[in-house]
Amino acid sequence: MHLATVSPEIASLIHEKRWGALARYRAWPETETLAPELADALLKLNPADRVLLFRALPKEIAAEVFSYLEGEPRDALLRQLTDHETLQLLDELSPDDRTALLGELPGRVTQRLLNLLSPEDLREARQLLGYPEQSVGRLMTPDYLAVRPEWTIDEALKHIRTFGHESETADIIYVTDARWRLLDDLPLQRLVMTVPDKRVHEIMDNTYVALRTSDNREEAVRMMQRYDRVALPVVDSDGVLVGIITVDDVLDVAEAEATEDFHKVAAIAPLRMSYWEASKTFLFRSRIGWLIGLVLVNLASSGIIAGFEELLTASIALAFFIPLIIDTGGNAGAQSATLMVRAIATGDVKLNQWARAFTKELVIGIGIGLTVGLAGLLLGFLRGGFEIGLVVMLTMVVMLVFTNLIGLSLPFILTRFGLDPALASGPVITSIADAVGLLIYFSIAAWILGLG
Repeated sequence: MHLATVSPEIASLIHEKRWGALARYRAWPETETLAPELADALLKLNPADRVLLFRALPKEIAAEVFSYLEGEPRDALLRQLTDHETLQLLDELSPDDRTALLGELPGRVTQRLLNLLSPEDLREARQLLGYPEQSVGRLMTPDYLAVRPEWTIDEALKHIRTFGHESETADIIYVTDARWRLLDDLPLQRLVMTVPDKRVHEIMDNTYVALRTSDNREEAVRMMQRYDRVALPVVDSDGVLVGIITVDDVLDVAEAEATEDFHKVAAIAPLRMSYWEASKTFLFRSRIGWLIGLVLVNLASSGIIAGFEELLTASIALAFFIPLIIDTGGNAGAQSATLMVRAIATGDVKLNQWARAFTKELVIGIGIGLTVGLAGLLLGFLRGGFEIGLVVMLTMVVMLVFTNLIGLSLPFILTRFGLDPALASGPVITSIADAVGLLIYFSIAAWILGLG
């Protein structure tokens, strides 16, 4: 068992499963880098040894380790702890980690844990759980440092030294009025480098970036990336500072959202757990619905082919190019949709910029269509003569313009109706592009060949 940040003595005690000696060990280093590796070590043990190792850890380190666990291993460990041990754990967890835990557990288990909390922690937990599930309010922690504008720098620093150990971060100090409305955020460095008898309001610039409790958690990711912050304040509708969000929580959100988008791109219902925790039945259900739906969509393509059966019979050479047509159209639509889905997700493209994006993709589609169309002309000429080559070329030009614009527009439409634009990429757009491409192909063939 490799534990790079753990001392050889601790690593040896874990390896030899000497839990009693580990519980009596007093030279634990005060570093959070222990937690991820201890969490990995915990997961490699059988359930019985897992709870023994967890009980042997100092309570502060145990809470940090617990925050790295998720899914069934976390729930199983929680079931093995006594009420007293669970209460100690909940007390040590940061408010945002505690809220995340309570929000993910089954209702009866959540109620049991709520009953163990102190009145103050219970009030805090219920407040955080009262916000919508995907909102910034659920993600924030109420542990932050705030000072008043009329305080001297010396008074502010004394306050920070007194209460700083309770804060999630001390890098940024928030300035609030008597009603706790946010006025400014100041880097700690500015306070430290200012003479002690100055007032806080003298070093304020009254500019700050804040999130609303009702904002979607994806907004927190965008804001933190945009302004390069390690923490952001969260205010209510009256501008009152109610909490902060830190970069570690935002990184978790970014990973979860990226994973969800990857699943949707592949037409899989998003997993809320790791692959190994998901049962075979769950994985089957997450895929089969989409596949059946796509089969129904693809019936349109087969219906178009059946509708032009006489045309295919009259010119069998047209059948040679069906795979080329549907693959090229589907790929072009998927490219356009994927670019637009990502651009909308990152805020690079706004909904009111559809016309501008449409014009740009129209020009690109024409350029791609003409380039690929020339290759289609050559292939068609070699396989079926000049007329077939002309059909393939014109189809490529018209189809690539249309599929490019469909791939562009579908994410905008889904976003406008409050749906995830990631649904537009992958198999969905490919299936739509297949049907469009075939319809264009056979319509042009009937016109050029005079067989309609």
